[in-house]
Amino acid sequence: MRCIDWRVRLSFAALSVLAGCSSSPPPAPAPAPAAAPSQSVAKAPAPAGSARLGAPGAVRNWIELRRQAAQRLVAANPGGTYLGVPPEPLLAIPVLEVELNGDGSIRKIETLRYPREAKDTVQLAVDALHRAAPFGDVSRLPKPWRFTESFLFNDDRKFKPRTLD
Repeated sequence: MRCIDWRVRLSFAALSVLAGCSSSPPPAPAPAPAAAPSQSVAKAPAPAGSARLGAPGAVRNWIELRRQAAQRLVAANPGGTYLGVPPEPLLAIPVLEVELNGDGSIRKIETLRYPREAKDTVQLAVDALHRAAPFGDVSRLPKPWRFTESFLFNDDRKFKPRTLD
C-alpha cells in the first residue's frame, strides 16, 4: 500500500514547525539559479540534456542555503522534477542528509529514510544531488555543514524537493 501513514505526516508537520523556529532573521528572497545509511556514493555523470549550472550565489544562513540547493536541484534535473502540487499518495519519500565541505561541495550523503516501495528513488535522489552540487560557500556558516532534503517522488519517478513545497 503506497499511502503515507500518520507517523510520516506527523514527522513532516514537526519538521515544518522546527524549520520555522530559527534564531536567524527571516531570509531575503534567494537568488535565482545562475542557469535555466551512511553511504558514500560515486558521483553520477550528468545525463544528456541536463542543464549546466553556473556558480552558486552567496548564502547568509542555512535557510538560504537550503532554498538555493532545492532550486539548483530543479535546475540541474529538468527532466526529473516537477513543481506542481504533490500527488496523493506519493510514490516514495526518501530523506537524505548532505554533509558539505566549506566550498559547498558534497562530502558525504547519508540516507535518513528509505522508502518502503520504489527503493531506486534513493539513488535517483543521490544522483540529482551530485548534479546540482556545489551548493555555495558554507565556510562562514556555523558547523556542522549539513542539511536535509526530502524528495517527494510521484508515480513517474519525478521528484520535488520538500523545501520548495
